[in-house]
Amino acid sequence: MKTLAVIPARGGSKSVPQKNIRILGEKPLIVHTIETSNASKRISRTIVSTDDEKIASIARSFGADVPFVRPAELATDDANAIDVIKHALIEVEKSKSNVEFNAVVMLQPTSPFRLVNDIDDALKLLEKSEADSVISVVAVNGYHPARMKYLDEDRLIDPSFVEAYENQPRQELKPIFIRNGAIYATRRDVLLNGSFKGRDSRAWIMPFNRSINIDTEMDFRFAEWLLKEKFI
Repeated sequence: MKTLAVIPARGGSKSVPQKNIRILGEKPLIVHTIETSNASKRISRTIVSTDDEKIASIARSFGADVPFVRPAELATDDANAIDVIKHALIEVEKSKSNVEFNAVVMLQPTSPFRLVNDIDDALKLLEKSEADSVISVVAVNGYHPARMKYLDEDRLIDPSFVEAYENQPRQELKPIFIRNGAIYATRRDVLLNGSFKGRDSRAWIMPFNRSINIDTEMDFRFAEWLLKEKFI
């Protein structure tokens, strides 16, 4: 299976300025993902999609392929991730005659702790299962939906599905998982039809310590702490 890996890294991060090239563990954040993708045995080509020349320069210096500059309309706060990855696939395929990928895997640089085995085993699952996609997830544990409420002004209201589980012991609750942002592996045609997931999506389960998704300053500090304390 011929697979294109796309690392999307725009330059306009507001919550953590210059997040994608900020140093984490003695190297820029994006480099963790570049190195892991380049080490994969199941990825045919890895590219970085960015609108930022500084990110592009650093990515190239660490062995990444940056074949185009991402258009400004795909580098805004409102830009849809699926459109960014579709654009990357189309640009790469049209630049090389007779090259068509079977699958695309989005590897966000904000998930620096995924392993090569996470990528390769997820792609192996995609190929062997003939599913539309494989998406990495992590167990929600203490944040189980059965314990959630919404607010009507200051009044706690149970969602309709919660009542049946309200007094059920934690150990008896069916495990629930949430996407962790580390791996979105999707068949080419499903992606081009506008979906990362498709109709048949399988899970690649990752542990909490490898599921950190850096979106805030607190997330970044937590990632630094995980490295310092050798939880990674």
